[in-house]
Amino acid sequence: MLFNSSQHAVVLGAGSWGTALGMVLSEFFDKVTLIGRCPEQCAEINSFHTNNNYLPRVQLPKNIAASVVYQETKDAALILFVLPTSATREAATELATIGIPATTPLVSCSKGIERGSGIRMSEIISELLPNNPIAVHSGPTHAEEVSAHLASAAVVGSQNLELAASLQTVFTTSYFRTYTSDDVAGIELGGALKNVFAIAAGIISGIGLGDNAIAALVTRGLAEMTRLGIALGGRPETFSGLSGIGDLMVTCYSSHSRNNRVGKALGSGETLEEVTERLGMVAEGVPNTLSIYEAARKHDIETPIINAVYQILYEEKPAQEALVELLTRDLKPEISQ
Repeated sequence: MLFNSSQHAVVLGAGSWGTALGMVLSEFFDKVTLIGRCPEQCAEINSFHTNNNYLPRVQLPKNIAASVVYQETKDAALILFVLPTSATREAATELATIGIPATTPLVSCSKGIERGSGIRMSEIISELLPNNPIAVHSGPTHAEEVSAHLASAAVVGSQNLELAASLQTVFTTSYFRTYTSDDVAGIELGGALKNVFAIAAGIISGIGLGDNAIAALVTRGLAEMTRLGIALGGRPETFSGLSGIGDLMVTCYSSHSRNNRVGKALGSGETLEEVTERLGMVAEGVPNTLSIYEAARKHDIETPIINAVYQILYEEKPAQEALVELLTRDLKPEISQ
């Protein structure tokens, strides 16, 4: 076991998911620090043990504190990256500048791939902090439900089996169960790719179609996710697990999903600018659709659903028109991938 309760854990990111994961960690570690960007938000967490902008009506444990100072990471036994994907490189650069110990495990909990390079978040972290042990964490886990102690399950992945086993213990409570895997790429890709299909599911709901259409979307989305995920380095069986079909289902059917809400608004006739302003939080599927579309084109993988969402978001194609094109493509047999 690499960790003990007297140690200090740090979560980079004080949004809804960073806060919920901090609550999970607080059941093992005596001290958990959330690193945020807003001094007023950190003052609220420290004074009132709430984070109402992200998790209203949730009381945080007393052993969770918040800070805007990255120096808090220097004595951490464990550091989680729970940031928008666009902020991961900057945060890893900051940690490298500070000079955290090379023994400190770093866990990526962000879901996306980098625009341009097409690389995963753990690869960015490893590039900038090459000596630190790396792991990833993902699964069908909405912050609103985890923070309410509703039963949830996730998966932690690492090539370092001892680290994975230790993290499994840290990330397991009476309401939160964690499994292990060594397919780091597959876990990250499942979490990233599902965002695009969540937008598609929301669009279907917003247009006013029914359960049949969403079931078809989830089923064909899984085939598309698996096809592209394998091409990008994941293993087939991982996409049948928690970070694949599990995360895909919860985000396509749940109103907690920001990506789903974006899609629903687009299907109802709002513009992307209008819904982004109203949402007030990052919906990772929007920038990730662009980076994932680029990755699919680079590897010449057939991705009709991803293509349709890309056209709606970035080419201003009407949602109804994109849907008709999806349904009237050339007919073909159903295949597993």
